[in-house]
Amino acid sequence: MNELISIIIPVKNGSNFLQEALDHIKAQEMDVEIIVIDDGSRDNTSEIAARNGCIVHRQEVCRGQVVAKNIGLKIAQGVFIMFHDHDDIMRDGALRAIYDAFDEDTAAVMAKVKDFYTPGMTEEQKRHTPIKEEPYFGLFTGAVLTRKSAFDSIGNFNPSLNTGEIMEWEHGLKQNGLTIRKIDIIATDRRVHNSNYGKTNREKEFKDYAAVLRARIMAARNESNSSDNTN
Repeated sequence: MNELISIIIPVKNGSNFLQEALDHIKAQEMDVEIIVIDDGSRDNTSEIAARNGCIVHRQEVCRGQVVAKNIGLKIAQGVFIMFHDHDDIMRDGALRAIYDAFDEDTAAVMAKVKDFYTPGMTEEQKRHTPIKEEPYFGLFTGAVLTRKSAFDSIGNFNPSLNTGEIMEWEHGLKQNGLTIRKIDIIATDRRVHNSNYGKTNREKEFKDYAAVLRARIMAARNESNSSDNTN
């Protein structure tokens, strides 16, 4: 067995792929609670989640994935937290491998993801939607397991962001002296399709990344000025 893991799935109108994602999570044979934050869906997302024994929190109005993640954190009872997109597929045994990589000094373990085109995409659509051919680190959902206690130190995600929360999360860990361990396995296959959140919110994503970087620069300047004034 293992300590309880809370897997949080923020989703809007996810009836197309949610069942497949849930099947692969449940196949991990780990002690998990699956929390689905239905962010204003107009399809049967909540019904699918409830039918699969998930904890379901439904919002009538869409408030964005960052707010949904924070709601999931408030609900979560697990010792560990993982976020997972409704359209991605966790590989067999991945959750156990990530969990077993923890030691007492590790706040989070990060594995790799691998992009794949969802079946049915045309060659024309693929040309306009390039993917990374090799597995890679850096994607938060489905590949990172974090001690819930880490969020007590760094706080929840900034609700003013639509995206870019991953950069803030990593920065918060480093600022608080918490460590991330990377392991060279592919944990999750990341589905690429025409309605990926990153594609449909590209402009917001760039603005949020810019805002996060500006905030980091300002914080670094303030630290430098404070140090200079102390000396």
